[in-house]
Amino acid sequence: MATKTIDLVARLFCQATKKTVDKSTGKNLKYAGTLQDIPKVSLKPDIGCFVQFSGDYSGLVIMNFSGAAAMELYRSYMLTMGMPEDDLASDYTSVEVVDTIGEMTNQIMGRALRMVESNYELTSFMGQPKAIALNSAIVLTPESDYQANRRIAFSLETHRFYMELSLERTEFIPMK
Repeated sequence: MATKTIDLVARLFCQATKKTVDKSTGKNLKYAGTLQDIPKVSLKPDIGCFVQFSGDYSGLVIMNFSGAAAMELYRSYMLTMGMPEDDLASDYTSVEVVDTIGEMTNQIMGRALRMVESNYELTSFMGQPKAIALNSAIVLTPESDYQANRRIAFSLETHRFYMELSLERTEFIPMK
């Protein structure tokens, strides 16, 4: 059975997430070897971040973090950048934490889109990721025809977070 395009893209997004988080936090991010096929993508508490991309292929990425996972990423990221521990935010709902999650998602997506372009010679551009603190889940339903959805689980030391990917119906067929 041929591998679906969304699964190929999801694997590259996993690799991009790992490389970006490892480098920016000094930690060893792990991701599940299994992609989950899900019926729809949604923002989930405590922090969700979403970004659409379009071009030669189009889709939507959502990153979902528990408050504890967001704090772990934020603290590791800021300490790696040289921020004194006393200056760090103490609550996941603080603007600094939410903004850091948005910035990390921006870096992950930039790397992921470059990896797809390098592997498949297809270009896509993204908007600015939007990160928000949430009390309840929000389902995003783009007007585009995104028919395939995947969830990927990541773990950083003691906490897990998730990427949800929705992609338009498309198949990459190598011609070489």
